[in-house]
Amino acid sequence: MSDVKTNTLQYRFDGPEDAPVLILGPSLGTTWHMWDRQVPELAKQWRIFRFDLPGHGGAPAHPTGSVTELAERLLATLDGLGVQRFGYAGCALGGAVGAELALRRPERLASLTLIAASPRFGTADEFRQRGVIVRSNGLDPIARSSPERWFTTGFAAAQPAITEWAVQMVRTTDPGCYIAACEALAAFDIRADLGRIGVPTLVLVGSDDQVTGPAEARTLVAGIPDARLAVVPGASHLVPVEQPAAVTDLLVRHFSTAWQQPAYDSSTGQMSVVVPQASPVLSVPQQAAPVAEIAPAPQPEALTGRSDPYDAGIKVRREVLGDAHVDRALAQADEFSGDFQEFITRYAWGEIWDRPGLDRRSRSCVTLTALVAGGHLDELAFHTRAALRNGLTPVEIKEVLLQAAVYCGVPAANSAFKVAQRVIREETTPQE
Repeated sequence: MSDVKTNTLQYRFDGPEDAPVLILGPSLGTTWHMWDRQVPELAKQWRIFRFDLPGHGGAPAHPTGSVTELAERLLATLDGLGVQRFGYAGCALGGAVGAELALRRPERLASLTLIAASPRFGTADEFRQRGVIVRSNGLDPIARSSPERWFTTGFAAAQPAITEWAVQMVRTTDPGCYIAACEALAAFDIRADLGRIGVPTLVLVGSDDQVTGPAEARTLVAGIPDARLAVVPGASHLVPVEQPAAVTDLLVRHFSTAWQQPAYDSSTGQMSVVVPQASPVLSVPQQAAPVAEIAPAPQPEALTGRSDPYDAGIKVRREVLGDAHVDRALAQADEFSGDFQEFITRYAWGEIWDRPGLDRRSRSCVTLTALVAGGHLDELAFHTRAALRNGLTPVEIKEVLLQAAVYCGVPAANSAFKVAQRVIREETTPQE
C-alpha cells in the first residue's frame, strides 16, 4: 500500500518484486478492485501495479481536472518507486490515462491495452451535465444507474452481489473528485493525435457496451498504427468484471510479447531487452479472439495557429453554454446576424469571459445579477444552465437571486425565480 502525497496516487503492488511491471488503470467511479479477478493469473509473470483515482476507494480527495494531470500524478508515483518502463492496461478513464502516457512518454511504455476506451468520450455537455447532477443530488443517482451502464441486463440480474458492489463503489467516491474526473473526460480529445501512438496497442471492447462500444474501438484501431481489436461477446462497459477469464486471456497474449521490444534506459540513452520468464499462454475462446477490423482513420482537423480571441472565445462559449446551445446559435446565424455572432464570440467570450481576473463561478454570479436587473429572462434561462455548469449549486443561485431582489427590485427577482426554478428542475432531475 502507499503513503499518498498530493501529487501522487494511492497504489498497491501484487506479484514478484523482480518481475516486469504491468499497470492496471480503473474507470471513473471504480476502484482498483475492478481488476481483482485478473490479478492472480497476471501476477504469475508480472509485478502488478494498481492505483485508485483521487477520491476513489478511500484515496485522498485531491481532485484533478485533466487526463494530463492524472498521467503526471501516475508518473510521479512511479518515479518515486523507481519504476521506469512498464506495460499498461486501462479501462475507460484509465484507458485515457494510458493513451496520454503513450503520447507524452512513449519511452516508458512497453505495450498498451485500451479497454472500453475512446479518443473522445461522448460530448463535453454530457459529462458537465453529470457534474451538475452530482452537485445538486450527490452521487446516489449516478450510483443507482451505474449497473445499467456497466453490465449487460443478464449479468446484473444473475450477479446481484457484484451489482450492489458496483453501486457502493460509486456511492463511496468523493463527489468533488468525481466531478473533476467528469471535467477531465469532457476535455479529453485525442482524435487528431492517434497516429502518434507508436507502442503496440490492443483495443478491447465488450460487444454490448453502450457507453464506449465497438464503433469507438474501431476508431482507435483505425487511427493507431500498431493496434489490434478484440471484441468480447456478452460484455458491456466493465468488461474485466463481466468477462474476467476472456479479458485475462487477452491481456496475457498481448503483454507476453511486449517486453521482447527494446527497453529505453534514460540514464544511458541505450536500448536494452527485458524478457519476462516464459509461462504458458492461455488459449483464447474463439469468440473472444482479437479481431482485426480496420476502418478508415479519421482525418485530423487542420491547425490554424491563430491567436485571434475568436478561437479562445468559441472554446469558452462552448464550455460555459454547452455545444448544443452554441451550435443552435451559429446555425441560425445568417448574413444579417452572422457578424453579431462573431462579435459576441470574440469580444464577450474571448476577451471578457476568458480574462483571468475572475473565475467562472464569479462571472456567473455577476452575469445572473445583471440579467435580473435588465429583465433579460431568455438569457437568464441559459445563463442559469451555464451557472450550474460553472459549479454553482442551486442553493448558491438562490442566494444570488435573493441578493438581486434587494438591489434590482422584487418584481424583477420574482420573474427571475420562476425562470431559474424551471431551469434548475430540468437540469438537476436525474434521467430515468
